[in-house]
Amino acid sequence: MVDYSALIAQARSLTANVPHRTANLANLSALIYETLPDLNWAGFYLLEGDTLVLGPFQGRPACIEIPVAKGVCGAAVAENKTQRVPDVHAFPGHIACDSASRSELVVPLRKNGVPVAVLDLDSPTPDRFTEADQTGLERLARVIEPLL
Repeated sequence: MVDYSALIAQARSLTANVPHRTANLANLSALIYETLPDLNWAGFYLLEGDTLVLGPFQGRPACIEIPVAKGVCGAAVAENKTQRVPDVHAFPGHIACDSASRSELVVPLRKNGVPVAVLDLDSPTPDRFTEADQTGLERLARVIEPLL
């Protein structure tokens, strides 16, 4: 079980007084990737117009652009809500950036309530992400949002 309070404290410590968005997101993706077990990808997509563009991440090479409303990441933006997908192959319109991914959790990151980016986590294990993971990562998202 992940100690999300400790993860959030580490995230705050890593980003305190650091004014560089890219550096903060890079360190946060590394922190998440190293802290959460059984991930094959952890990172960010940043919204530019109607397209999510690859940001800092840890893991295998990824899709560079994802249209809003396409795939799990696009659904998180279009619906402005977290997507917890136990089986990505059963998700309508799933975009297979990495064929090894089996489950996914995507949390929208907002400014003034409007999505501007997403935190995306993939796992090679089906049904990897729990409700506790979702709650903890949504809490972490509130720490990340002011850095955007």
